[in-house]
Amino acid sequence: MVASVGQSTMLSKLRIFKGQLQWKLARSDPTENDSVEGLRPNARGPGLVTFGPDRVMEFCNNNDLQLIVRAHECVMDGFERFAQGHLITLFSATNYCGTANNAGAILVLGRDLVVVPKLIHPLPPAITSPEASPDHIEDTWMQELNANRPPTPTRGRPQAVANDKGSLAWI
Repeated sequence: MVASVGQSTMLSKLRIFKGQLQWKLARSDPTENDSVEGLRPNARGPGLVTFGPDRVMEFCNNNDLQLIVRAHECVMDGFERFAQGHLITLFSATNYCGTANNAGAILVLGRDLVVVPKLIHPLPPAITSPEASPDHIEDTWMQELNANRPPTPTRGRPQAVANDKGSLAWI
């Protein structure tokens, strides 16, 4: 497990991806929710782990960080908070592999360091009939998309953190 930001500066020097620190960083995932702590084996492969909110908080505290943004995992709503908002999984590809029906997202960082997620919905299917109204098709498609898309599992509720720097934990 990575203990400091300094360890990650080695990443650009690594030539071999699989089996190295870079591979483990890219493929390890948060646990199912904030109540599952520690490290556990990850079904995505040998040597990979799932990490709990305790590990995220320890890393943030040791490295004077408020927030970690990670990617490389499809989440249904395009973003997902973990560890009381100290870790965000961000996924910008919509309808991943043409089958996931997921939204994508981007994060907007304001001058006051408040992070605001913005959803990107997949495009509606192409119009197949000249009689069909584009507005009707888009409305129907969006309702169907949201009805058939499973929700992203909850990761717990973010908590406001009082400090003199401002908080990114409450997003």
